[in-house]
Amino acid sequence: MDVQHLKYFVAVAVEGSFTKAAQKLYVSQPTISKMVKGLEDELGVVLFERTGKQTQLTDAGEVILTQAQNIIHSFDHLTSEIDQLSALKTGTIKIGLPPMVGASFFPKVIHDFYEKFPRIKIQLVEDGAKIVERDVESGLLDIGVAVLPTKDETFHVLPFANEKLMLLTNIRNPLCQKEVVKLNELADEPFIFFQKDFTLHDRIMIECVRSGFQPNIVYESSQWDFISGMVSADLGIALLPESVCHRAIDANIKVVKLEEPEIPWSLGMIWRKNHYLSFAAREWIQFCTERFNKK
Repeated sequence: MDVQHLKYFVAVAVEGSFTKAAQKLYVSQPTISKMVKGLEDELGVVLFERTGKQTQLTDAGEVILTQAQNIIHSFDHLTSEIDQLSALKTGTIKIGLPPMVGASFFPKVIHDFYEKFPRIKIQLVEDGAKIVERDVESGLLDIGVAVLPTKDETFHVLPFANEKLMLLTNIRNPLCQKEVVKLNELADEPFIFFQKDFTLHDRIMIECVRSGFQPNIVYESSQWDFISGMVSADLGIALLPESVCHRAIDANIKVVKLEEPEIPWSLGMIWRKNHYLSFAAREWIQFCTERFNKK
């Protein structure tokens, strides 16, 4: 048994799927299956119940999961301390970003960070904010970006963006004649939503229900540019953050201010409390803190 066996086991446990774990770790499914089988043989227990596509921890797997996570964290702590003793300023940071966040806020930050720390590698993982939060909490990611508010008891938070949602509509829709629109005026409109693993999906759904209607969702996507493209093709309306709306404009689209209620879209960088952070991760947090505080 080595740490790699444990990392593969923890990934399957967190993802609930050998396929998803393999994708997350950039290895083949047979490789991760072989590693887990070897761990089961060595320990003499079955770690997962496999029913069709469902993978669930056994009682033995539940017990081993906590210990495996502790061992992995201790090992990462040890290797990070060794790196620091050699004063190399190297390492890898795993950062989770929702797709519409990365291009809006981080290219320049990452560029400037690389100039200061050329030997630190940043591994970016794009996922919905819900998945990013889960993976930071489980330790699969060092740092993530989440839609606020989040779990204050679990995460440290560095806020860096505070916007509101705007209406994106086609110019053929009568709504484009308005300068301001109330949410309940959209009750009969076809909506284009982000998928369910995006926090924005739930946020908009809740506000629509509070305004007295269930939104008619005709399409769902994980990409803001695809959503804006469908609005441009007059397939529905969308509610997107201000910064995204300004990037989505074309000749067929109008952005309209939304009120009653205004729906906030606040972002923050998150990392786990009471958890060791590598030199590289600490430098990234310090760098971003200085950058965002200047703004």
